Amino acid sequence: MSDVRPPSPPPSPGARTADGARYAVVAARYNPQVVEGLLKGCREVFAECGVVAVQVVRVPGVFELPLALQWLARTERFQGLVALGALLRGDTAHFDLVATACARGIEVVSLESSLPIGFGVLTAHTMQQARERSGAGPKNRGREAALATLEMVRLGAGLRG
Repeated sequence: MSDVRPPSPPPSPGARTADGARYAVVAARYNPQVVEGLLKGCREVFAECGVVAVQVVRVPGVFELPLALQWLARTERFQGLVALGALLRGDTAHFDLVATACARGIEVVSLESSLPIGFGVLTAHTMQQARERSGAGPKNRGREAALATLEMVRLGAGLRG
């Protein structure tokens, strides 16, 4: 039987997650009508949880997310990062290639830096699906990515404790 504690529940609204903790969000400019909704949801969670130091960095598209995340991770100024972007399936294999490269790149940055990175990159078949996952409310994937980052920062602090 493992003595590792189960993951912490997400921080409750209004709770201070870590005094002085700094976070950064890397948001793609491509598909702005979707990404802005993701960013709004992400910012709402950080505000609800008492996180005030959030830096937002913009990149052209989701393919560029991993490199910007790596640059931020190497500064060692942040306790957690969030990646936000949106890909819509088209008629070619481009969608699959970019989605895979993006996900793999973010995974590598997180593992190599030991830094939690919330994955808020939508891969949708239609604009309607993307809007449903970036609109106001609990289905907003930007909210989910911020909550996951906060939870992993708390888990890591507790395990390193």
